[in-house]
This record gives sequence, C-alpha cells and structure tokens, in this order.
Amino acid sequence: KTRATAEQRAGGGLTAMALVAAARLGARAAYAGVLGDDALSRFSVEELEREGVDCGPCLRRPNARPIHAVVLVDRSTGRRTIVFSDLGVVDRAPAEITAEMIQGTRVLLLDHTAIPAGLRAAAIARNHAIPVVGDFERVADPLAMELMEQVDHLILGLELASALAGSSEPEAIVPALAGPQRACFAVTAGDQGCWYAEYGGPVQHVPALDVPVVDTTGCGDVFHGAYAAALAQGDGVHRAIHEATAAAGLKATQPGGRSGIPDRARVEAALGVRPR
Repeated sequence: KTRATAEQRAGGGLTAMALVAAARLGARAAYAGVLGDDALSRFSVEELEREGVDCGPCLRRPNARPIHAVVLVDRSTGRRTIVFSDLGVVDRAPAEITAEMIQGTRVLLLDHTAIPAGLRAAAIARNHAIPVVGDFERVADPLAMELMEQVDHLILGLELASALAGSSEPEAIVPALAGPQRACFAVTAGDQGCWYAEYGGPVQHVPALDVPVVDTTGCGDVFHGAYAAALAQGDGVHRAIHEATAAAGLKATQPGGRSGIPDRARVEAALGVRPR
C-alpha cells in the first residue's frame, strides 16, 4: 500500500491535450470527436471550451463517453503509469466526416483511436493540400498502418518507432521509417530529445529542454499540438520541431496533465527567440 500525496481531476487524451497546447500557443483549434451527456463528457467539453477549443464539430450521442483514465505519478522520478477504460467510447463514422469540416483548416491532427474516420479525414485533407499530423501510440487496428501512410508529419514515441523499425537507436529508426514522400518523420525520446528528417533527408537531432522534471504525463501530446500549431502559423519543420520540444519540456515541470502546458511567451523565452 502506498499513500497518495495529492489527487486531482483534469482533462486528458492524446488529441484533446494537443488541441489545448495548440490553443495556448495561439492557434485556433477545434475538436470533432463523439461524446455523450454524462458527467465525464460534460466535464471534457467544459475543460476544452475553457481553453478556447471549439467543440462545435463534436457529436453528442446517448450513452457515449470519453476514455477515462487513472494516472499514477511517481513524484520521485516524474514517471507515470496510466490505467484507462474505453467502455462506452463511440467513434465517428466515416460518413460523418465532411469536406466542409476539413477544407477550412490549415492542419489536420489525427490519432490512432478512430481509424476509419481518420482515413476519410486524411483523404479529404490531402485532396485540399492540407498537412496531416499523426499521433500514434499503437497500431493494433489492421488499418492503422494504412492511416499512417496518409500522414504527412508523423511523430512517434521511441517505443512504437522501435517496434516498427526493428531498432532501438533513433539514428537508425528515422532513415528506416522516413521517406521522400513524407514531409517529416520524427522520433521523440523523452529526455534524450528528438530525431527527425524532412522528406527522407539527413537525420537531425534536437536535445530536450534541460528542466527539472515533475510529471511527464502528456508531454508527447503537447509536442504534437505545439508542432501542429507551428505549422498552422506558417513555420517550417525545423522551427516547429524546436517549438514542440520546448513546449513538451516546459509541460514536464508541473504536475498534472494540462496545468504545465505553456503559452507562447514561455516557449519563446525558453528558445531565446524574438516574440511573434
């Protein structure tokens, strides 16, 4: 038995965390998942809207609910264990993804939790030359690899990237999984930093921000959101990777999922660049 020193309820989720990060960095973000009328769904929407994320495209269905997770954080290391339930989670049907939803965006962010709808959304985005950013933690669905092929900017954590490439070394993983058709392929490796390549070119490394780590929950999601926001605001891959690395590092300095997500001023101060 171990006594908890603190507890709190906070919004989480791969894409939802990324959208909050993007919004705090000045991007206009919208969420297009499926939620219900239960307390957790209402809490999820309220938290997103409080951050300025547009939940207008979100569908509401009776008995639907969000993924619910318990996150255990070891304060001595900042590492976390996540136990989640996806009972009641409802995916959006591909037919419910319309061209009108996608064509007005500058960046489409997808994760691995709704593959058929993701394939439809990615196809529309690519038809309109809209970059697609992908966040995948696993590829259990047979169509996951097909969706991954439709992603222009694919950013994977070291664990999944290693399994796909058959190597644990980021310098070897990036050339194995990048390609001339993909705008960017990146591998994030926590305190080791990030390795990436543009259109299958030379592998580049960006070190992690040197910060005191309190809680790593959501750092990867923040990386994706900051990266997508940078693209939407007209930055190239090099700048986007640096901004995402800084945002993820700053997030790790505070406990909780969203509390440490930085704003634009903090990211630019960490990078030592002139404000936008």
